[in-house]
Amino acid sequence: MLSAAELRKKYLDFFKEKGHAIIPSASLIPENDPTVLFTTAGMHPLVPYLLGEKHPEGTLLANVQKCIRTGDIEEVGDDTHLTFFEMLGNWSLGDYFKKEAIAWSFEFLTSRKWLGIPLEKLAVSVFAGDKDAPRDEESAKLWQTLDIPKERIAYLPKENNWWGPAGQTGPCGPDTEMFYWSGGGVAPKKFDTDNKQWVEIWNDVFMEYDKQANGSFKPLKQKNVDTGMGLDRVVAVLNGEKSPFETDLFLPILHKIEELSGKNYTDDPKTRWSMRVIADHLRTAAFILGDQRGVTPSNVDQGYVLRRLIRRSIMHGKKLGITQSFARDIGEIVAQEYTAAYPELGHNKKRIAEELQREEEKFNRTLEKGLREFERIVAKEKTVSGKAAFDLFTSHGFPFEVTQEMAKERGITVDAAGFQAEFKKHQELSRKGAEQKFAGGLANHSLEVVQLHTATHLLHRALKNVLGESIEQKGSNITAERLRFDFNYGEKIPAEKLKEIEDIVNEQIKKDLPVHFEELTEKEARACGAIGYFDDKYATFGNKLKVYFVGDEKRGFFSKEICGGPHVEHTGELGGFKILKEEAVSAGVRRIKAIVTANQKK
Repeated sequence: MLSAAELRKKYLDFFKEKGHAIIPSASLIPENDPTVLFTTAGMHPLVPYLLGEKHPEGTLLANVQKCIRTGDIEEVGDDTHLTFFEMLGNWSLGDYFKKEAIAWSFEFLTSRKWLGIPLEKLAVSVFAGDKDAPRDEESAKLWQTLDIPKERIAYLPKENNWWGPAGQTGPCGPDTEMFYWSGGGVAPKKFDTDNKQWVEIWNDVFMEYDKQANGSFKPLKQKNVDTGMGLDRVVAVLNGEKSPFETDLFLPILHKIEELSGKNYTDDPKTRWSMRVIADHLRTAAFILGDQRGVTPSNVDQGYVLRRLIRRSIMHGKKLGITQSFARDIGEIVAQEYTAAYPELGHNKKRIAEELQREEEKFNRTLEKGLREFERIVAKEKTVSGKAAFDLFTSHGFPFEVTQEMAKERGITVDAAGFQAEFKKHQELSRKGAEQKFAGGLANHSLEVVQLHTATHLLHRALKNVLGESIEQKGSNITAERLRFDFNYGEKIPAEKLKEIEDIVNEQIKKDLPVHFEELTEKEARACGAIGYFDDKYATFGNKLKVYFVGDEKRGFFSKEICGGPHVEHTGELGGFKILKEEAVSAGVRRIKAIVTANQKK
């Protein structure tokens, strides 16, 4: 049996032997990256370096990255879908390319020292080529030199064998994927990509293009390798399990759910599905809450996703007959099981437990209102309209299947098509809003975003100067149009103090101060007075922190802050700074929205 901890260690040990620097996982909550709500792949925090910026740890990197994807949240409960997962990754930033990447992937998979997978259980796919990039014959030939037979090599189109970019623009390229035969007996001689018993276990991306806003592809300044192996999936398939839920990643959580519900995981498909949803969602919620940039439940952005995960878990707990509060108990198990790999969960275990309990109590109160609303609807109508079902879903957190089940008990139908139409309309509005919100992200280093990103440093320091050194950043989001900066403060900021903050920022812009970064040890960064997260995984690489300085020795430094960049070279490029709004976000957290006038002149 291969445990998750063993796979993590083997992977990192292998690439350390190959000369890679082992870097920590980035935060799940991307700071100043408006392309995504969560870190969805290991490459996202490394985009500046894939585009050519120098990485403090060199050109060869490896890590285990925490990731969250919620696009298929309704599918969680089957054998393949998870919202949180761990991605094993290694990168070459303009160093080695296809030959070494493929050879090392093969060695790690097949060598007895590492995973020891028999050659006859492997197949691969490569890019078939199109108008944007040629057929990848080079990768196919490299696999053949490693004794992968031709009939086990499939040429697939872009939808299968192309990765990236994270947003609408950015680094991307063709990939080669490795598949493991999970079926019984001898694997078929020919690789049939439609046969679901062939399971993808690794993906080597040859990142050599930069997708432009007009849809064209330009060669990158450097050719990169970006690989990804899903730890959860690989642990399952190598142990002969149908899903990650049957591995040591989930079993302690599932045992607790069995204890709480008095039911067995193997009782029936519905019981198993609900237990899997609870285990997956509360594991993800614990990681979000335990992150170094921990988010709390809310009705916007990451907080909304967190709230939805917790509330879906609670609804499935009620399906299992769990009557007492249980989210806190599950959160404590997650923190206990994962602290060795991710120490931040141990450091933040109190916050995890308290926030899960608070949200469960709040939802239980909301549920009572929702149930009353449901009763009001069915008392008047012989059917639940699609809009009514959707309102129950959005306003009271009722998953559609719960509304269906309650209606069925009363012999009432639910307009499923109407619900789906409302849901699609909501998704389309959300998509359009996201496209507008996330336009011009850091992935392509747009000038507007870089200017606003730099302005957050000036704002952060000005807030501390006016409101006190206890002020700390709690999150930020930047689009090409505006910046949004969250920070801890317990009351509304008076107008005169907001004016003082704005004036301080404009004073630094008027001085046209130089901006540069230095790579410092944590001790050096603390000694020089840098602010920010000292465990910031976006700016932390081994023993070094990337610290941005605004100002100079002669006039003094206005701001010193840990950050991954990029920034303008002089503050004068911002033109001016204007605060648009100051408001509450949650208990003890305020938000400022602001613009720089350089952007408004365009």
